[in-house]
Amino acid sequence: MCALMPASALPVRAQMSDVAASDPKVPEGSKLLLASNELIYNKDNETVIARGAVQINYGGYKLVAREVEYDQKTGRLKARGNIELIEPTGNRVYGDEMDLSDDFANGFMNALRIETTDLTKLAATSGERVNDEEMILNHAVYTACTPCATDPTHRGLWEVKAERIVQNGRTKTIRLEHARFELFGKPVAYIPVLEVPDQTVKRKTGFLFPQFRYAQKLGFGVTTPYYIAIAPDMDATLFPTALTSQGFLLEGEFRKRFHNGQITLRAAGINQMNADVFTANTSDWEEDGFRGMVASTGSFTINPRWTFGWDVMAQSDNNFSRTYEIQGYEGTVTNQGYLTGFSRRNSFDLRAFYFDVQDADSTDTAERQQAIAQVLDHKYFVPESVFGGELSITTNLTNLDRDIADTYTVNGTNRYRGLEGGMTRLTSEVEWKRQIVVPGGLVLTPLLAARGDAYRLDMRPPGGAYAGSFTSDDSATRSMLTAGLEARYPILATTDYSTHLFEPIAQIYVRPDEDLAGGLPNEDAQSFVFDATNLFERDKFSGFDRVEGGTRANLGMRYTGTFDNGVTLRSIIGQSFQLGGLNSFATADLVNAGADSGLETDRSDYVGMAGLDLPGGISFSTSTRLDKDDFSLRRMDTALRFEGMRFSTDLTYTRIAAQPDYGLTETASEIQAAGAFRFRDYWSVFGSVTYDIGNHVVSRNGIGLSYDDRDTIFSIVYEQERDKSSSVANDWSIGARLMFRTIGDIRVGDAAFTGLE
Repeated sequence: MCALMPASALPVRAQMSDVAASDPKVPEGSKLLLASNELIYNKDNETVIARGAVQINYGGYKLVAREVEYDQKTGRLKARGNIELIEPTGNRVYGDEMDLSDDFANGFMNALRIETTDLTKLAATSGERVNDEEMILNHAVYTACTPCATDPTHRGLWEVKAERIVQNGRTKTIRLEHARFELFGKPVAYIPVLEVPDQTVKRKTGFLFPQFRYAQKLGFGVTTPYYIAIAPDMDATLFPTALTSQGFLLEGEFRKRFHNGQITLRAAGINQMNADVFTANTSDWEEDGFRGMVASTGSFTINPRWTFGWDVMAQSDNNFSRTYEIQGYEGTVTNQGYLTGFSRRNSFDLRAFYFDVQDADSTDTAERQQAIAQVLDHKYFVPESVFGGELSITTNLTNLDRDIADTYTVNGTNRYRGLEGGMTRLTSEVEWKRQIVVPGGLVLTPLLAARGDAYRLDMRPPGGAYAGSFTSDDSATRSMLTAGLEARYPILATTDYSTHLFEPIAQIYVRPDEDLAGGLPNEDAQSFVFDATNLFERDKFSGFDRVEGGTRANLGMRYTGTFDNGVTLRSIIGQSFQLGGLNSFATADLVNAGADSGLETDRSDYVGMAGLDLPGGISFSTSTRLDKDDFSLRRMDTALRFEGMRFSTDLTYTRIAAQPDYGLTETASEIQAAGAFRFRDYWSVFGSVTYDIGNHVVSRNGIGLSYDDRDTIFSIVYEQERDKSSSVANDWSIGARLMFRTIGDIRVGDAAFTGLE
């Protein structure tokens, strides 16, 4: 808090409340309305006295008092007793005695209190409005008090006491002179002069509140941001930071708005002083000198349907932004440019990608293994009905290039996340489907689909350890025809206290074998988990590079139950069957995408999911896969959540049985717990922990404390992560934040908590 003294003596950008109307002129021709219990007119003294429940409405001003005396000779208005003056701006002024000019432009008041429209409060022994321009408060106290709107007895944690507060309507500024900042009723900082823009000014050049942070290998850091209001549509912020271990870090961000979009430009750099504190033989350890980055974002609306933009970043080495915690660029950065278009039913999306992988590997291998890709997705629905059904056309064009192959070995067999070289694939699929409800409630959905793929191949084939037969041609084509039928029979059962919907579902898809199965690159269908969410999908692969072939049937039951007491139940259970042809999930693949998936045999594993919602804020969900032969547990994801008035928690358990063909040699299980407890009004404690059951180790944990009454936000967070790969520069960190509404925001590191989502 001592840092408030030097920082606050300079102009700052803030949102301190306006203490009085900047232009309180009464509109010409305004009429005065007066109501009181007694009205006395003294002709000799030329005074008018109103007594008892006096109410005056004049030019937008509303005045309530026990007694009001108006002197016609001097044009002065004197009010006494329980005064409340509501200004045209909405601000409320309270006091015991008030002396005003008849146009309310100038005046004096004793023992006054001001409540502004943005829920801030000022109190002073006396106040004066001068020249229709300045409001001067003597021996004043200023604080923000949002909870006071509903709880008048609430007392905030902080307040500023000043000998004088001057609000200038011409310069649009508020100046506090000889001020003391008090926290918990104790003075913590002396501020000789603090001048801030008033509520009518949205932006003003000047220093912002300092920010603080501490990281294990960077040291203690102090940032003093400087805001620059360049033009109404343009501004910038500089973030100079002094780090005790590494030197001077300078960041800057420039922002520009246009009538149809905006752009930002961000840059940062440091002349690193002490590389020896980092792990040896890492990129952080080797970079003893200048390190920096530059980034830009843009987003523009061409018309209500079309937009384009970009988000790009370049840096001097592969780990600068992550090591120095440049906000928004701490992890893997997806550089992209895009053009998108949407109508009510159709969509177009064109994107170019470059993935900047930030890690401590000095050879930058992980980034060189990432593909530079361009992807076009288009979905079109024919507006008119075709043979009573819906006809759609899906198109995908993918082009990519990779510097080096991304390989790994499982049980002596090579796996290829990506091959060295380039590839272009054009995919187009036409689908027709129609929903028919037959007498008795049976719902039938016939489906016909035709798909074609054309490839340009300029990739180095996988090595001899690959189990499949990869095509050696420079080009390839494949096709897939599908005829399918889905049958659903909803059964509704009701009781006096509940409703139950049972829905048996059966599907059959007749297709030829997958062409060139395992013989083509697989870039976008590598992530594959068979569970109840994709049980009824026509093609269960996650992307376009693999296509499901052969004749397959899916059988299952969906259930939903609701009870009058607020309880809700939901579940799905089912199984899939390969009835004929080549099973695509049992064929060789560059990453063995179908191995140990539960679909590689003619009869799949059982999959199911269930959920329970209770009115007390408790919810439970689980997703399981059971072995088709002995019902042993192959995979489970279970979550329990409780959310109450004062306490909330998440408990998640994940278990995956060994998948040797996929690279998981042992059963993996993990439990994650996160919770938050509000032990007093506005005060909360929170924490999270991740425990690796198989390795008997806590892999991640964190704890924190917070206070939030909307005027004051305080939080402190400690996080620790066990890093076995030496890819993270800092193994533990502490973050804190202290924000005073309308005054400023102080940060130390990252004080965000994401355990409960």
